[in-house]
Amino acid sequence: MTLYVIDDHPLMREAVVMLLRRMRPGANVVELERIGGIESAVKQHGNPDLITLDLKLPDTTGTSGVIELKKRFPDTPLAVLSASPASDAEESCIEAGADIYIEKSSGAQEIGNALRALLSADGQFEELAPTDNKLSKRQKQLIVMLDRGLSNREIADELGISEHTVKVHLWRLFRRLGVKSRTQTIHYARVHGLLTS
Repeated sequence: MTLYVIDDHPLMREAVVMLLRRMRPGANVVELERIGGIESAVKQHGNPDLITLDLKLPDTTGTSGVIELKKRFPDTPLAVLSASPASDAEESCIEAGADIYIEKSSGAQEIGNALRALLSADGQFEELAPTDNKLSKRQKQLIVMLDRGLSNREIADELGISEHTVKVHLWRLFRRLGVKSRTQTIHYARVHGLLTS
């Protein structure tokens, strides 16, 4: 397993590397200061199984790094780790292709939980055809909550889990259904009879 940590702040990069090494002891963790180094890193270490990306790098603007990495590695989970509040950048990052947005101020445990859930997501679910409606109990709960118009914070409060865990559950649900947004999820659920109302 090869995990890429792209962050130009040495202290933050080292903290994320330590976190990933603790979570996946045998993993090859590759550190980069900027996206520009990805070409030679891939030649040396192979394609990433997970990428954590700082939003503000010397060679990126806005979500350009997310777009570039998702174009190159469309099936690799991408976590944006940013100092910017989620309210400022989360939506644009998710639209650009990021799988999850984590604020650096969240703390090691919450960041670790979010990355752990993202790493285990592929192993826990085989990809299903969009017509396959085998959803977990939690996924069915999420669809109902999305239909009720609840925010991630409200879903987290109601389920007694963290907001980051809600984001990972939503990411898994979107992948399971082959959709990219809450609106598409609700539409899919209505069309396929997943919502009784």
